[in-house]
Order: sequence, then structure tokens, then C-alpha cells
Amino acid sequence: MYNNNQVDLQERMKNANKTYFMLQKFFKNKNTSKKLKLRLKNTIIDKTLTYAPETWTLTKRDRKQLNVFERKVYRSILGPVYDNENENWRILTKREIYASVKKPTIIENIRLCWFGHVQRMEENRIPKRILYMNLETKRLRGRPRNRW
Repeated sequence: MYNNNQVDLQERMKNANKTYFMLQKFFKNKNTSKKLKLRLKNTIIDKTLTYAPETWTLTKRDRKQLNVFERKVYRSILGPVYDNENENWRILTKREIYASVKKPTIIENIRLCWFGHVQRMEENRIPKRILYMNLETKRLRGRPRNRW
């Protein structure tokens, strides 16, 4: 079963994938620098994918899909690497991709942007009050009691 957030996310992933394939010739071009390719990814593909993400409630599956899509684009940009031990070409691993890019993932970037937005809010705004709210009560131990 899909909820409204998942349908919206699937639509955005489809649009970002279309954008990625439209830019494919730039990513495959050997004469285009990696810096320019990364800038294209950050300005066009990421913005297509993450338009108005404040309302998203991401499940584990959604986060995985976003990370897989992001790594697919990075692998296309960074290309294969030559492995001297086995003397053949191979694709980059997850750890190698994030080490070479040195940028937060899409999900981390969304959360950092929202956190910065809430930080700049006035003190009396509800999101800022909720962020710094201190819960005084403790949850009871064990199974919740029936209250009807």
C-alpha cells in the first residue's frame, strides 16, 4: 500500500531519473570535468528530486531508494576505477563514493536545510518550540494499559 507521501516521492524519483537520462551525454563525456558534472547533479537533479521535502515522512524503504538513486548518479559521474591488484576495471563502492565526493547525502542535506530554517525562526514559532521542547514525563514501563 502506498500513502500520499510515497506516491509523491515516486513521482519525484521518476522526474529526477528523466532529468538524469537527459543529462547522460554530459556525464559520459570525457572532456567535461568532474567538478562540472557534480555541479550539474547538485543544481539540476537534486533540486528536481527534493522540491518541497519538508512534508515528507520517509520510511526506511524511501531512504534506501533515495540513496540508491544518488549512488547511481555518482557512479555515472565518477566512472569506473582501475584496480591494480586484479588488473581490471571496477565500479566504486558505497564507501569510496562518499569518500571522494565529501558531501552529505540527499537525506542529510534535506534535514540540514530544514534544521537551519528552524534555527533562523523566531523563538515563539511552533517548530522551534517543538525542537527545543523538554518532555518532563516518563513513559510507563511495560504494556500500555487499556483506557476505555
